[in-house]
Amino acid sequence: MAKLNYVELPVGAVAPVRDFYAQAFGLSFTDYGPSYAANEGGDVALGLNGNEGGDAIPAILPLFEVDDLEATLAGVTAAGGEITVPIFAFPGGRRFHFRDPGGNVLGAFVNEPQ
Repeated sequence: MAKLNYVELPVGAVAPVRDFYAQAFGLSFTDYGPSYAANEGGDVALGLNGNEGGDAIPAILPLFEVDDLEATLAGVTAAGGEITVPIFAFPGGRRFHFRDPGGNVLGAFVNEPQ
């Protein structure tokens, strides 16, 4: 079963945005290098995707957590979705991005702790 539980925000530099959310809302973040930080303690995690690493996202990216990434990719494609970023690995799992028929870009991921 899929659940929408992760949102990434595109940011220029991660540190000032991370510090803003820490000060304004009391959130704590884990830094995953200079271009990514995440608050993963609540029902919906917040990722800050910076442009320092060259892989910045262009807009807010909602992500679905799924049990079977390949089956989800097949389901998205069969339902008329367009894969915009094929499956790739990241620290802690794998994911892909897609565009729905309304033009919205979202992602799906599976946790695979290392």
